[in-house]
Amino acid sequence: MFKGSLPALVTPFRNGALDLETLKKLVEWHIGEGSSGLVPVGTTGESPTLTHGEHETVVEEVVKAAAGRIPVIAGAGSNNTVESIRLAQHAEKVGADAILVVTPYYNKPTQRGLIAHFTAIHDACALPIVIYNIPPRSVIDMTPETMGELAQLPRIIGVKDATGDLARVSMQRITCGADFCQLSGEDPTAHGFNAQGGVGCISVTANVAPRLSSLLQAACAKGDYAAALEIQDRLMPLHKAIFTEPGLVGVKYAMSKLDLCSDEVRLPLTSLTDETKAKVDAALRHAGLLN
Repeated sequence: MFKGSLPALVTPFRNGALDLETLKKLVEWHIGEGSSGLVPVGTTGESPTLTHGEHETVVEEVVKAAAGRIPVIAGAGSNNTVESIRLAQHAEKVGADAILVVTPYYNKPTQRGLIAHFTAIHDACALPIVIYNIPPRSVIDMTPETMGELAQLPRIIGVKDATGDLARVSMQRITCGADFCQLSGEDPTAHGFNAQGGVGCISVTANVAPRLSSLLQAACAKGDYAAALEIQDRLMPLHKAIFTEPGLVGVKYAMSKLDLCSDEVRLPLTSLTDETKAKVDAALRHAGLLN
């Protein structure tokens, strides 16, 4: 089972190209800071604007850099089932530990279509699959009942739940079973998500605050929700500020303030406004990450 704090890893750029040296340094930094795993080339990794070749390169380089020390859950989602299968098979080939597969965006499949999509990927790849349910981005919401049906497949082992609905955790425990790996996909509610039965968070904020994010998850795992809440209080302004504009833009800017990577993003995303930068700066100071 995957658990704890798993950064939804950013993809660093330099002058429009992949910055692989910085990517490798980030992997080392996250391992040293206590992250429990890494999730490259999801939405936070700017998968929508990476070429297929770049996508595969990032997965391969992260797997190599992690070198088995922490698990790598590679993004392999697409609204094209054939393409998702290809990404899944590549992740398996280069040694990823699992894949993250988002519900198909834009197409708006039915629940029956979701079952067919995930079943096809499952049958074409031997890696464990974590479903990524994020209705605000994909429009489609996988119901707990549909997830329960998919959970009967041996390699569909968990969900990254970005619905923000904490009741979903309990509902999915009923339909999928208590051993189904439920990971939060929304930083502001990750503390409460664990109290409901979650076991960790695939986190945007953990890109810039991996140690605090890891400590919060460790406290939750011990049942010390009071200690976890103190950390959450430090991080909440940062969660909010980062998502004032698209979260990957906010977190890349925050990382640039700590000299971790450039704040460069690809169009159609653009750099933060000065007003949002000031909010992120203040939140970094509140968390004790910036003097």
